[in-house]
Amino acid sequence: MGGPATVGMNELAWDTLDREVAYSCPGFDVVHDDVRLPGGAETDYDYLSEPPAVVVLPFRGDGGPGDDVVVIEEWRQAVGRVNRGLPAGGVEPGDDDLAAAAHRELAEETGHEAGSVEQLLSVEPANGIADSVHHYFVARDCAPAGDQRLDDDESIRVETTPYEELRAAVLADEVRDGRAATAVLRFDCGR
Repeated sequence: MGGPATVGMNELAWDTLDREVAYSCPGFDVVHDDVRLPGGAETDYDYLSEPPAVVVLPFRGDGGPGDDVVVIEEWRQAVGRVNRGLPAGGVEPGDDDLAAAAHRELAEETGHEAGSVEQLLSVEPANGIADSVHHYFVARDCAPAGDQRLDDDESIRVETTPYEELRAAVLADEVRDGRAATAVLRFDCGR
């Protein structure tokens, strides 16, 4: 479990006096910290704690111009709509490394296997309210290799679309999924 870090004598650091899990459910915990602020005042702070996750930008070919990308459509209860995005999921205890987790999530959510995966970046998407870390991968030479192996609470439809159409949809605010937008925009920066 992560949380606000106390970094040596840094004058901005908060001191964590006590920590407890206030609420736990499958996928995340809500953590309650009692803290002392740099000025000496004591208060409390709650945040979401979840395992690291992988996000996969899966290309059918090498990711070059005109290539197709495998995308998913999934119901998202929190926003009450179908979300267009990319395969993603939590790192599990049996994952040997992050690349293995990326391969596993791609196969589970899409039924595709990648010829190769390469790490793109890692970000803390909401570090003011969560200790989440998302590790992004580019997968190349993805091909159907079997059926989806979805969790009980997943409803996912798999499609392919030209990368340039996905990119245009991100730039036009038609793709609202932050993980997908981050992957596309970062991939474009590296081209």
